[in-house]
Amino acid sequence: MPWELTVGIAALVVGVVALVVALVAVRRNRRRTAATPAAGRRAATSPTGPRIAVVVNPSKENTDRIVDVARRVCTEAALPEPRFYETTVDDPGTGQARAAVSEGADIVVAAGGDGTVRAVAEALAGTDTPMGIIPAGTGNLLARNLDIPLADVGEAMAVVIGGRDRRIDVGRARITPVPGDGTPDDAAADPALPRGASRDDDAPGPAHLFLVIAGLGFDAAMVADTDDQLKARMGWVAYFLAGARHLHGRRMKAQIALDDETPVTARLRTFLVGNCGRLPGGITLLPDAVMDDGILDVAAIDTRGGLAGWAQLFGEVVAQGMGVQNEAKIKIGRIDHVRAVRVRIDVDGGEQAQVDGDVLGKASSLESWVEPGALVVRAPA
Repeated sequence: MPWELTVGIAALVVGVVALVVALVAVRRNRRRTAATPAAGRRAATSPTGPRIAVVVNPSKENTDRIVDVARRVCTEAALPEPRFYETTVDDPGTGQARAAVSEGADIVVAAGGDGTVRAVAEALAGTDTPMGIIPAGTGNLLARNLDIPLADVGEAMAVVIGGRDRRIDVGRARITPVPGDGTPDDAAADPALPRGASRDDDAPGPAHLFLVIAGLGFDAAMVADTDDQLKARMGWVAYFLAGARHLHGRRMKAQIALDDETPVTARLRTFLVGNCGRLPGGITLLPDAVMDDGILDVAAIDTRGGLAGWAQLFGEVVAQGMGVQNEAKIKIGRIDHVRAVRVRIDVDGGEQAQVDGDVLGKASSLESWVEPGALVVRAPA
């Protein structure tokens, strides 16, 4: 037999043997894999970590993007896929947030505007479950004060996943509606509490939660008159355009009581009770407000002299945000700051009231108090 043929046969035999060995190895590997318990395989590959629920307002234009980005960020972080709960007209987020917690969520994210944030906070206040925020509104008040990114959903989700837990105060406000004003019943205006329920036993009626500012007077009238379509096109600037219609409105006659002090009478344009003070447009209305000090910061604002008074007032607001105080003895526009745990203001004839940009209606009185450290929020690390 020629040596070439001998070499060829030998090579063929070696190849067949190698193929047989490979097939045997594959079959053994398959048997080994089949013998591994299914639960064990899932444990090795399933994402682990905090379970995130996102309460999303479907009326916002970027709802689909929020859902897509939240899923992507959780996948990239090897976290379980988030669960999504949509708000409704009848329930702006409180019921959804409670459902998320009952279904095992470790973090509940409010994805929407200030109303959605308020509603989710109502469900989580008094618990240890942290609230995250994906800003998707016009004011985004709490997000601004927590330095949460406003324009990038991915960056906001990064805070949700990698941020720190911070316990902050919660404000409560109860109003006395003006009879016959046509204002919806208070309990209906705040679905977070049942009709007639209250978190404070001193008086009946629901206590509306706020995280940034509650107000009575000019600020609330401005919010009430802001056109929703204009707000959607122009953002927070729409509030200022609405406010221009009230620059020449009447000054309200008010009686103000702080804690246990003797009530005082004053003429005002607006009365604000705040947990923190940063507003859109770089405005800091309450420069000394701290959201975890257990105290409310109060601003009584007045102006006379028409547009000149408002111009001076605006200048004073801008200056105080930069740490500069107007020491002039005579002012036609002024802001008086005080601090208290409990506040009450009564006004003749009634004025519009608001909490964090949500209008409560025309009220003859507003009573407010603080719940120290009631809410855990996820803040930038």
